[in-house]
Amino acid sequence: MLTTLSARKEPARPFLLEWRASKRFIIFVVCFAVFTDILLYGIIVPVTPTVLNDRAGVGEDEEQKWTSILLGLYGGALLVFSPPAGYIADRIESRRWPLILGLVALAASTALLCIGTHIGLWIAGRLCQGASGAVVWTVGCALLVDTVDKEGLGQALGYIGMGLTFGAMGGPLIGGALYEHGGYYSVFALAFALIVLDIVFRVVMIERKDAVKWLPFEDSQTVRQTEKRETPRVDPHTTVDIEHQKGPRDPSEAPITEPSSSHSATQGTSSQSPEKKRKSALCTLLASSRILVCLWAYFILSVLLTSFDSVLPLFVEETFRWQQTAQGLIFLPLTIPHIIDPVVGYINDQYPRSRRYIAGGAFFAAIPVLVLLRLVRNNSTQHIVLLCALLSLVGLCLAAMSAILLVEVSYVVREKEENTPEIWGKGGAMALAYGFLNSAFAGGSLVGPFLTGFIRESAGWGTMAWVLGLIVGTTGVPVLLLLGGWLFEQKKGAEPEVLDSEETVGQ
Repeated sequence: MLTTLSARKEPARPFLLEWRASKRFIIFVVCFAVFTDILLYGIIVPVTPTVLNDRAGVGEDEEQKWTSILLGLYGGALLVFSPPAGYIADRIESRRWPLILGLVALAASTALLCIGTHIGLWIAGRLCQGASGAVVWTVGCALLVDTVDKEGLGQALGYIGMGLTFGAMGGPLIGGALYEHGGYYSVFALAFALIVLDIVFRVVMIERKDAVKWLPFEDSQTVRQTEKRETPRVDPHTTVDIEHQKGPRDPSEAPITEPSSSHSATQGTSSQSPEKKRKSALCTLLASSRILVCLWAYFILSVLLTSFDSVLPLFVEETFRWQQTAQGLIFLPLTIPHIIDPVVGYINDQYPRSRRYIAGGAFFAAIPVLVLLRLVRNNSTQHIVLLCALLSLVGLCLAAMSAILLVEVSYVVREKEENTPEIWGKGGAMALAYGFLNSAFAGGSLVGPFLTGFIRESAGWGTMAWVLGLIVGTTGVPVLLLLGGWLFEQKKGAEPEVLDSEETVGQ
């Protein structure tokens, strides 16, 4: 009788389980979620200056100010909500439900912008968009790390970077064309259609840890995540007995014997305050030199990316007299190079020692490209071609930066957890780490529009160009020295994935 009741309680095997829990589908769902969120952020960039004047009553002399403010509000919300989103995601069983919650915030923001006949509604809409982006980015990256093995993580996160940039740069292109040829509401019709698709994909997806009971996954990452969430902690005395039963180990693996008094004191210290240990370990995450350089580099990358959102539509409107469609098309040269994001991630997976040189070289290469933007001044074919060529080179540099920085964060967290198991408790700290990275991106999206908008308005396009080149170029120095560990320490023979060099430099 009891056997019959327990059999009835067993959940039924989900329909199309192999497909819904496959790596490729999960990667697609996360990339589509990131793409949709950032596309809806960028789709109204070319629309904003005109609509603020026509619908929200903002004067023409304040268009640049309010365009920068609204972009900055998105960054502010992203900055505030990202760390809490990561902390909560690490402490709940499912990654899927936070993604759906982020979708609710995205739908709310889209509705507010759609009915935005007052500047207050635009402010509220941008804040909701920032909250949605915090959840989608943080939880999505953590879900990919849960799903994909280390050997393929760079390529998977490269697809995320490609989705991010295609959304950020393709949004203005699509938004400008729709607004000019289909009107205001055609922009939001596309937005709501994408949200509906996103709902379907997120509900259909099944996390691999939930599918383990039905499918014998062979990848070690799924096994590790399942064991981490479900395996109970073993008493240290029981562990000693088990080790004795296994027989003698290799002498090189034998632990160093401490005096009994010291052993007792250490044992008492470790057992009396585990929560205190976890909190200090969380501080260690932010004290890591590798984490800090990733946060700073991602901040600068965001400054560069969002700067063009703020100034480029207005610059081409004033210089070339372009309308909304052409204002959106100018983002195409920045977008197309990001098809190489997965390629950069693949190179990182195959040759991990190269990542510091790829990312550092991209920051240095951006210096002359950005400075040369000051040469674009006149309404002529030569200057239009020059602008497109320079923006394409900027896009290549951004593509080389983003995939490397995304995967480096996961390397640091994994290595720390392998060196000190349960250093952050049962849930780990992967989502929290990406929450901090997302906050760095948010800080850049907050600073970038204000910085370049102010410089261009007060000192001109040329000054803005060399200031961006200076900021991006100086960031290449810490990236080259610290990404993957201290450069000169590794030259002495340390492995790039080992944290020994980092322990010396960053903690």
